Amino acid sequence: MSINDDLGDDLNINPSEPERMSLRGLHHVTLICSSLAATTAFYRDLLGLALVQQGNNDDDPGSRHFWFGDADGSPGTLISFLEYSTLQAGVVGVGSTHHIAFTVDSADEQAAWRDYLREHGVQCTEVHDRGQFSSIYIRDPDGHIVELATRGPGFAPS
Repeated sequence: MSINDDLGDDLNINPSEPERMSLRGLHHVTLICSSLAATTAFYRDLLGLALVQQGNNDDDPGSRHFWFGDADGSPGTLISFLEYSTLQAGVVGVGSTHHIAFTVDSADEQAAWRDYLREHGVQCTEVHDRGQFSSIYIRDPDGHIVELATRGPGFAPS
């Protein structure tokens, strides 16, 4: 198999070679927001994530960078936000992200989330049966689609 990288060089990958490296999971996702105050009100105060770190962006020290996740800031639970209040709104298309998904333990918990979110004035979809799990969808203050998905059996390897 050959993959063309961004420099135009071909990367030769042989799937029959012994495994020397392995990705272990998703560490974090970073999104751009217009207001960390509104983002904090949504992800910490409404959804209950811990604000585990706040500071400046290492790559752009003039901008703020907040990290949310579980109380320990464990990799795999982290979502971070860079604040850029003057950027234009994003456009959906190739290279953009469609949505992010958080896990809830059961259909009953998901229904409770749906009711809670609606009681707090957040527009929330009905439950969608996805076969291996079910989903509800909301939007954060900047319009990012946020899914709350039940912990399902997952997908069988193909």
